[in-house]
Amino acid sequence: MSLSPWWRGAVIYQIYPRSFFDTNGDGVGDLPGIIERLDYVASLGVDAIWISPFFKSPMHDFGYDVADYRSVDPLFGTMEHFDALLSKAHRLGLKVMIDQVLSHTSSEHDWFRESRQSRDNAKADWYVWAEPKEDGSPPNNWLSIFGGVAWTWEPRRKQYYLHNFLASQPDLNFHHPEVRKAILENVEFWLDKGVDGFRLDAINFCFHDALLRDNPPKPAALRKGGGFTSDNPYAYQYHYFNNTQPENLGFLQELRALFDRYPDAASLGEISSEDTVATMAEYTSGNRLHMGYSFELLTDHFSAAHIRKTVEQLESKITSGWPCWSLSNHDVSRVLSRWGGSSPPRHLANLLTALLCSLRGSVCIYQGEELGLSEADIPFDCLQDPYGIAFWPAFKGRDGCRTPMPWSQLEHAGFTLGKPWLPVPDQHRAICVHVQEEEADSVLKGFRAFIQWRKAHLALQQGDIRFMNLGEHVLAFTRMSSEEHLFAAFNLSSQVLSASIPDGAWSRLDVPGLLNGALEGECLVLPGYGALFASKA
Repeated sequence: MSLSPWWRGAVIYQIYPRSFFDTNGDGVGDLPGIIERLDYVASLGVDAIWISPFFKSPMHDFGYDVADYRSVDPLFGTMEHFDALLSKAHRLGLKVMIDQVLSHTSSEHDWFRESRQSRDNAKADWYVWAEPKEDGSPPNNWLSIFGGVAWTWEPRRKQYYLHNFLASQPDLNFHHPEVRKAILENVEFWLDKGVDGFRLDAINFCFHDALLRDNPPKPAALRKGGGFTSDNPYAYQYHYFNNTQPENLGFLQELRALFDRYPDAASLGEISSEDTVATMAEYTSGNRLHMGYSFELLTDHFSAAHIRKTVEQLESKITSGWPCWSLSNHDVSRVLSRWGGSSPPRHLANLLTALLCSLRGSVCIYQGEELGLSEADIPFDCLQDPYGIAFWPAFKGRDGCRTPMPWSQLEHAGFTLGKPWLPVPDQHRAICVHVQEEEADSVLKGFRAFIQWRKAHLALQQGDIRFMNLGEHVLAFTRMSSEEHLFAAFNLSSQVLSASIPDGAWSRLDVPGLLNGALEGECLVLPGYGALFASKA
């Protein structure tokens, strides 16, 4: 029997390079810093790392505005540093995934610099250019995620160009075959270097509606969800035409054909659409992406009903595809604050790790989640994120989840010898890696213990999932593989709860790192923010 691909059921640790570890004292993390701390990452028991962009960039969106897909930005190091990182990770048994931002580039990319000069140069049609309306206004009503109109005027061409994000992030024209060819060649460059996979940023934004039709308005009552509130005009529309176009499916098949030439490489697409679950299922079916990644569990909705509904909706639609779940990343507030409030109990962090890692699919863990980091409160004069600066104070941006990793109780938490690009909160220094390594019952040690325990249970990595109804505040399900049948229940409240388990006799498992519940016959008792795992007797 052939072994499953490494990525099915994998635990993927996201590294945000700017904030991981700084080795040269400039206050920004770098590739040598990742190399220096890779032993720590391997000690967590994770299977892979995902490194956010480190490519040449003006850093208007901190690397998600790429100026050269094949160069390392000097801020982070050199290509030799990346090669050394890849080599060390592989020696430690870690797979390496890198971010690729395919839908748009920086306005400082050579492609765009040429394209904007005239309407008849070699790159003239490589970006989305459009004529103004008769009154000089933009060609349609599309809006930017970062606020305002999604079109910027270029006087040299006397046309507008599209940018779904910042004005300095012009959208590529994927309707042009030469654009798709060039993008695939850039992906191939990194595959040839030996990377094990890609996290594909905003992958459903590659194509736009060629007719440039207006997006229809969204009723006021529905202007929430997907990470956007009614404070952002982006929420005022149904985004039917500026992303998630049917032509994108053909490009995904081209992309998959390239990946199939590198059998161990995996593709993980970030997907945010009007119906994200349906798009995840569509984008991971057949010969398209290996995995889909969405924001459905990255919202403020913390309830057993929401988690169950999200997973069951995907399970009902997905066929050959594979989900990847996450509770935090570099774009949303940290889950311990988002779901636990202003003073969350420490053990909630381990409960959420266990819950996430017990769902069917692969998982992404954002750096610092293994420490139980909360969202940092960054004062306005320290903000770096253009998104937060634009929407302050209604929305404070993404800096609160991007603060430097706390390694020690030294100044700046041992992250840098210089001034960090974002301040380190005192509460993070108090629960730094060094402190938690010395505590017998720390969140960090609980994280390691659970991840190691999970490795021994194939049902949690690849088994089927079936949910049970055990009350409003309990998320319960079974996971079943050919080798074992497991039951899991998570108390999402601070109160002690009891319930009855149907379907026969179960034997309680003592799971490290959690507040374990009790089981007598069919009756289970769960402590506040506690869990219970059992196997079929």
